[in-house]
Amino acid sequence: MSPLRIAMLALLAASTLVAAAPVVAAQVLPADRATTWNPGLKPAGGIPAREKVCARVTPQGGAMDDTGRIQSAIDRCPSGEVVLLSKGTFLINDGRFLLIHKGITLRGAGPGETVLAKTDGAKPMQEAVSARPAPIVIVGPARFAATGHASDIAASTPLTSDAVKGSYEIAVTGAGRFSPGQIVLLDEVSGAGWQTDPQGRGRVWASPDFRVVWQKHDPPVPYANDFTADTYPTTPGAAGSWFSRVDRPTAEIKEIASVSATTVTFTTPVHISYRTSNAAQLSRFARQHVTLAGVEDLRLAGGDDGNLRFQWASRSWARNVDVTSWHGEGVAIDSSFRVELREYYVHDAAWAQPGGAGYAISLSRGSSEVLIENGIAVRANKLLVFRSSGAGSVVGYNYVDMAYINTNSAWIEIGLNASHMVGSHHVLFEGNYAHNADSDSTHGNSIDLTFFRNHMGCIRAPFTNQAGGLIDDATESANAPKRCVGAMAYSYGLSFVGNVLGTEGRMKGWAYEARFTDATPGIWVLGWDPVAPYPTDARVASETLRHANFDFLRDAVQWDERTAARNLPASFYLDSMPQFFKAGRGYEWPWVDPLGPVKLHTLPAKARYDSGTPFVQP
Repeated sequence: MSPLRIAMLALLAASTLVAAAPVVAAQVLPADRATTWNPGLKPAGGIPAREKVCARVTPQGGAMDDTGRIQSAIDRCPSGEVVLLSKGTFLINDGRFLLIHKGITLRGAGPGETVLAKTDGAKPMQEAVSARPAPIVIVGPARFAATGHASDIAASTPLTSDAVKGSYEIAVTGAGRFSPGQIVLLDEVSGAGWQTDPQGRGRVWASPDFRVVWQKHDPPVPYANDFTADTYPTTPGAAGSWFSRVDRPTAEIKEIASVSATTVTFTTPVHISYRTSNAAQLSRFARQHVTLAGVEDLRLAGGDDGNLRFQWASRSWARNVDVTSWHGEGVAIDSSFRVELREYYVHDAAWAQPGGAGYAISLSRGSSEVLIENGIAVRANKLLVFRSSGAGSVVGYNYVDMAYINTNSAWIEIGLNASHMVGSHHVLFEGNYAHNADSDSTHGNSIDLTFFRNHMGCIRAPFTNQAGGLIDDATESANAPKRCVGAMAYSYGLSFVGNVLGTEGRMKGWAYEARFTDATPGIWVLGWDPVAPYPTDARVASETLRHANFDFLRDAVQWDERTAARNLPASFYLDSMPQFFKAGRGYEWPWVDPLGPVKLHTLPAKARYDSGTPFVQP
């Protein structure tokens, strides 16, 4: 690593340690659920405003592929400069993709002006992919791992004492193997085994404290099991290694600030404890993370292995990007640290189906302290999935709506969500609008998620299914499950504080508490399970903190008697009103105010969507 790069990383680390936002969440949340939410690039001054252009590229036109010309410009561009793409459509076909493998910015003339298109890739309402499926842009050193595992770990070192939640330091053997500026992985084994299933179905494969609950059941549960009778989360290649190291789903990615003989100090605090009794380890990646790389002001369409992927990236970003018509994930953030996705418009998956075919935004493999802010995600199967990832991340002030299955329009999919594979923890959802919030148990559980000052409208806005026909939850009684908050079984340690639930004047016939099997839609549907005989996990409701939430069914605020705080801070991660609330005509912040006379003001991202100008603030 060059002396200049080491100095730069040291400066970033120092600014992070100094600029950390106060942990105001601890004033309201139990200590084990609160953390320091200070994600993305804000602690280092925000996204760099780069002006020096190293290369200008125009499309060749016709059927001519543009991948080689753009990639050549990226390869030659010095770090800190911009590859500028002109107006027009650039073709990225035949399994090719662009690799941003250094700290440069790839910038277009605007998301409505510059298009990177894979015209032989994903197409609306077609399940098929091309002969050589590929993303359009990767931010990272490579597409595939250098080692035999997707996490791409070079070596691991055991901790000699527990990593304490909130601490910046850990003790390891052989700390000299690490160096300041390195991006590393902190994880532990699940410690799972057979436990009595709180769903009353016999036994489930879970850790004794239920921090981790895998979808392995005895007797097997149809449509739920991720494992065969003779495979376990410890089996290489089985579900226990889909999005983490084998049976190590509780994980987070850290940046090293300093190293002494036996101590490694991070730039940010540890978000959950990592225990020597669970073989906690610190691991070095085989590849060096790409730092300070960005994608701006363009449109991506047609990727059939995702459109935009961050893989082994740190302090990198995408801003003002229009992402549409993809297979896989529209934006994927894997094995990455402090990535920022903002002012985005991710919409209209090519094939809106479960199984990964049409997910809008995905985090996986320990990705941590990610900021997803002030964007729009609509009309995809699942709008957000967090798989063994998310520690210290924030989903803030986004418009999230119209999640669906194109061949089953009556099923109401999840809106705000930090689950879909075991291991995710300590994610904050703040200030968003969504049709609902949930924590699914499809591939295991998630824990210690916080939802603060969001508005869950409880049903989707009317929209047209790509398969044809209007979907309108307000008029179609068969559309289900209708819920504002619907945490599924095994979702423990959830906190809902200061939210506004429901839609004024449209809650007739709703129940405050409901079960999945009820014909009545519910404000709260907690502990539900979608597989017959549809049991309820009562522990989910008993452990869910519900405090200072207002709902339009009762026109009242619900308080938690165990929580003394009766005043709410404006934010759990911001020090002051964000600049995007001052754009356009200007907006009230906080826009969700359950304790005020006016419960809801206007979310800037939703105002952009409603006006038909997703990148221009009205």
